[in-house]
Amino acid sequence: MTVTIPIQAIELAPGSQIAIHNLSWQDFERLLEDLGEKRKTRIAYYRGTLEIMSPLALHERPHRIIAYIITTILEIQGRNWEDFGSTTFKRPDIAGVEPDTCFYIQNANQVKGCTQMDLTVYPPPDLAVESDVTSKTTLNAYTSLGVPEVWIYSNHQLTIYILQANGYVESPLSPTFPNLPVTELIPRLVQKAIDDGTSQMLRELRALAP
Repeated sequence: MTVTIPIQAIELAPGSQIAIHNLSWQDFERLLEDLGEKRKTRIAYYRGTLEIMSPLALHERPHRIIAYIITTILEIQGRNWEDFGSTTFKRPDIAGVEPDTCFYIQNANQVKGCTQMDLTVYPPPDLAVESDVTSKTTLNAYTSLGVPEVWIYSNHQLTIYILQANGYVESPLSPTFPNLPVTELIPRLVQKAIDDGTSQMLRELRALAP
């Protein structure tokens, strides 16, 4: 006997996730509509597998702090950027994912005027940031979308993944910030923000600018 449960009836405890297999792209699209945009969960879809993740509240803060750090450094460097937050990115029939946050930097000018993301019109984000996500489904989705750089912050450490021909490989350096020790800098600044306050941390970061 098959039991059908409305997706809205599934409640995930903070910090947990559920995987649903053998879903068609049309199923995925319908689930997105049923879940709505004002949800606290994150989703990732890749070739029939859907993962729904419910982050812990303490996991939400680091990626927001990292976003502030990124934009502050870009402002110091005088570079253009666009923050697309947790926009849903789709490669129809193959993959869909919602980053914790993401940025257009190298391609910032390409997304001017964009109010509805369509990857047949716009490039994928240059940098995606995830907090405590190590799901293979998520990285596979990013591979299909062609996101060149993904940061994953977990257990007070930052790992940089760079897209190569055969998928993502770990890198000690960020192509977006090649002259900065990002894997050391980001965890230290996140902890400083938690200890001293985000505003204070950002003021001190700006004060270090040449």
